[in-house]
Amino acid sequence: MSRSQSSRTANPPPILFYDVPHNSPQQPWAPHTWRVRFILNYKRLPYRTVWVNFQDVEATLRQIGVRPSTRSDGRAVYTLPVIIDQRTNPPVILSNANIIAEYLEKEYPARPVFPEGSRALQTLFVHFVQEVLSKPLLPIMVPLSHQQLPESTQAHFRGGLPPAGPLVGSAREQAWRAVQDQFDFLALILDKNFGDGAGDRVVAMGHDVSYADFALCSVLIWIQRMAAHDGWARVRLWHDGRWNRLWERCRPYMDEL
Repeated sequence: MSRSQSSRTANPPPILFYDVPHNSPQQPWAPHTWRVRFILNYKRLPYRTVWVNFQDVEATLRQIGVRPSTRSDGRAVYTLPVIIDQRTNPPVILSNANIIAEYLEKEYPARPVFPEGSRALQTLFVHFVQEVLSKPLLPIMVPLSHQQLPESTQAHFRGGLPPAGPLVGSAREQAWRAVQDQFDFLALILDKNFGDGAGDRVVAMGHDVSYADFALCSVLIWIQRMAAHDGWARVRLWHDGRWNRLWERCRPYMDEL
């Protein structure tokens, strides 16, 4: 038992989970924060969402003592997700989805999201989802996400840059083809799990959902919530509905507390 586990109270308060809202305060959408929400739900950990608009993120995180991340240009930035684990004494405050995932797995090992021996490969998978598969989505999803955020939040979401309009016509179709190319590649890689007929052809580990699936499904949620008709209507049908089946496998862990 870890030191933090041994210092938990008999009736621990919920973990505080800091997330950014859509226009509705009960509709999370950001893929990085959804990764953590999935883990909290899957591990059945009591938590409470603290909603923070983009323009309030830095002030809020400074107030609770979160350390900023450092960008490649050396600038300090404050980003979500953040958790405060009030179940420990003293409380643990963490940012960055991957760091939080590692912490929750270590401190709350029941219902693991990193099955034994899979941590390195899952880390590579999540890196691919974040740094490769998601890149061609950005010119499509960022303008659409900007449009659907509260007006007071939009400038902070852009980081001071002028707004970019949604892609239209041939530019939009070309962008979606680039996205499909990445999903095509991912489908080929995942099919290697099933060359011997094992597994269910849906989840990355072949049988049970894991952090890799939550990272990918977080991107699917972003598409569904911000581009339901033009985006999710396409993606859910690719590869004979494979990504829609993944969505359904992850659906039991989509509580929005």
